[in-house]
Amino acid sequence: MELIPIGYGNAVSAQRLVCAVSPESAPIKRIIQDARDRGMLIDATYGKKTKCVLVMDSDHVILSALSPASVMTRAESDDRSDEE
Repeated sequence: MELIPIGYGNAVSAQRLVCAVSPESAPIKRIIQDARDRGMLIDATYGKKTKCVLVMDSDHVILSALSPASVMTRAESDDRSDEE
């Protein structure tokens, strides 16, 4: 199982990640609120500002304090290290 570090010692499964997006748009804010209402929101920001929203294939939504670019860079670097 490949894990992507999302900050503060937390990680998500690379196989279950659907997308990593910025939280500023209205549709993403609705996705966050809907997940909160359904009990499917995981806040991994440790009180910091949310910079990335990770949508999982299990309908979980995870908030991270890292930028989407940072998360994807970490995911790509994990892929490269596995190939070597």
